[in-house]
Amino acid sequence: MQRRKFLTGAGVGLAVAPLAAPAIAQGVIRWRMASSFPKSLDTIYGAAEILANRVKESSGGKFEIRVFAAGEIVPGLQVLDAVQAGTIEAGHTANYYYVGKDPTFAFDTAIPFGLNSRQQTAWMYAGGGAAAVAELFKQYNCIAFPTGNTGAQMGGWFRKEIKTPDDLKGVKMRIGGFAGQVLTKLGLVPQQLAAGDIYPALEKGTIDAAEWVGPYDDEKLGFNKVARYYYYPGWWEGGPQLSSLVNDKAWESLSSENKSIFQSAAWEAHTAMQAKYDAQNPAALRRLIAGGTQLRAFSRDTMLACLKASNELYDETSEKNPLFKKIYEGWRRFRTDQFQWFRVNEAAYDQFVYQNLSSNQQRRG
Repeated sequence: MQRRKFLTGAGVGLAVAPLAAPAIAQGVIRWRMASSFPKSLDTIYGAAEILANRVKESSGGKFEIRVFAAGEIVPGLQVLDAVQAGTIEAGHTANYYYVGKDPTFAFDTAIPFGLNSRQQTAWMYAGGGAAAVAELFKQYNCIAFPTGNTGAQMGGWFRKEIKTPDDLKGVKMRIGGFAGQVLTKLGLVPQQLAAGDIYPALEKGTIDAAEWVGPYDDEKLGFNKVARYYYYPGWWEGGPQLSSLVNDKAWESLSSENKSIFQSAAWEAHTAMQAKYDAQNPAALRRLIAGGTQLRAFSRDTMLACLKASNELYDETSEKNPLFKKIYEGWRRFRTDQFQWFRVNEAAYDQFVYQNLSSNQQRRG
């Protein structure tokens, strides 16, 4: 099976030598960028390709970035380590994978019951978010640039129904980022797995549930073949952001022009990723349901229990981690303002059209 072929290659890393100096040949700058994702996931992996292609075109071929899929140069969950060490110049990843190093990394991707994708972009570009997280990345010899967003994610695939918070007890679930620590409070057993390792773990029963992104990617990964119930919403990822990481020495070696080219390319990739997911998820969800997938919403009691556990974890983490506390306090004020504004206008519009325009009316309209 093609799925098995890509799965077996996704977690294997190759040894590479650290950078002695920027790779420059005949006036051409050549960088390596390691992705946390397999090539088969064309949208999330493709964002790095969009960036690389735009950098090459905009520089007239004088600045080239070669993108490596997860496992080709380093394992998918070790991208930060490789960029920090200078083994590679750049990486494309979801930085909440690294909450084991510091929970503050979650702010660069998504916090449970946090910002949607538009609000995350607003926080990063106009609300002080980029400057806030830069303090963290500096400690890891990196500079981070938003490079993609999936939009609100699904709540994942389960072998059994989850009707109450008690049903989460003992469930072994692949779940990334800070959410695993939240769900531990409710008795769930979180597992951090790269994309290519999820299907075999779910198939063999090593895990009981798994979340990834949404219908388009989840269909590609075949989760519907080994789990029946598909839950929503992914309350831990209302607007998860992907980022490009650049080694600070490699960044400083660039001219002002090439820095500008890279930043513009990252913005293009940032916009393109969600556009593609938004365009492709509806048809993928229809196919999944037609194939027997049982779509389920988390109960209100389950959502409220998860919200309570999330708030407890934020308070506990703030007591232990001064940088987390500093960013969380500013982020929380920004979230309050955003939620108030979106509730006035955006939510009112969304609720009306979703409730009052049937599929037939929309097609005629």
